[in-house]
Amino acid sequence: MDCTRVVTRAVADFATAHLAGRTEVCVGLSGGPDSLALTAGALRAGLTVRALIVDHALQPGSDAVAADAARTAVGLGASAQVLRVSVGTAGGMEAAARDARYAALDAARDGLPVLLAHTMDDQAETVLLGLGRGSGSRSLAGMRASREPWGRPLLGVRRSQTVGTCTELALPAHADPHNRDPRFTRVRLRAEVIPLLDDVLHGGVVEALARTATSLQADVDALDDVADEIYSTSSRIGEHAELDVASVADLPAAVRTRVVRRWLREVGATEPTTRVIEAVDELLRGVRPGQVAIGGSPDHRLAVERTADGMRVTRLPR
Repeated sequence: MDCTRVVTRAVADFATAHLAGRTEVCVGLSGGPDSLALTAGALRAGLTVRALIVDHALQPGSDAVAADAARTAVGLGASAQVLRVSVGTAGGMEAAARDARYAALDAARDGLPVLLAHTMDDQAETVLLGLGRGSGSRSLAGMRASREPWGRPLLGVRRSQTVGTCTELALPAHADPHNRDPRFTRVRLRAEVIPLLDDVLHGGVVEALARTATSLQADVDALDDVADEIYSTSSRIGEHAELDVASVADLPAAVRTRVVRRWLREVGATEPTTRVIEAVDELLRGVRPGQVAIGGSPDHRLAVERTADGMRVTRLPR
């Protein structure tokens, strides 16, 4: 029962560090080995568990898989609820399914924290994806162990240990065919890239990538704290949301772009891209003329423009 003990200890440690005495949680349960091991570990750690099973309806028989997962959860001692969702097409199937899943979990959690079964292997894949896409430190820092309402107790646990837990407890884990489909980037990272890196670098790649994420998280947090303090005194959110150039322009780039990102999110650019942030930063520093479009709604668009002593956002009809 070595793997089961590892998983249970990981959940217990997470509860001590992040749950502030709460003993009831939701678990996002797919029926796969990671989330089944998490459900079992949470119950063994003394938590009251509501298993939330999202049926994306993307494969034939997905309703039966969801029902089986619910029965297994109840057999372990949890309550269970199946959430059927409709997956759109925006951003590709992977992204659309993820968005639908998180929205369903958030709507059903009734104020409880939701534990997700991402493992150290998932964290390593996230860091590699960020490296391959040229992402900044925020993406390379990977997934957080805790960010309300989401918790990830298994980021220090290997996928082999969640599989081992299911074997030890005779849990009927579902093998999702999407996890073997080479059309998905993560599948190829898992099946081809990480094994090759392990061979070339003589092992330990997953652990090393996970350590990189943890180290970068500390750096990101420190820079975010500095940027938030500066933002609080340099922005005005009114009819024309404004940002004071004099207090921001000479900051180090790592801090300045964080202030810009925070400002853009506050004024309506929900998830500004790196390209938009860089363009607004160039406008702020006076090396780019004109306006920068930052999104908007069906009836208006938002644009940032430079004024005599600052930056402001204007709403323009479409």
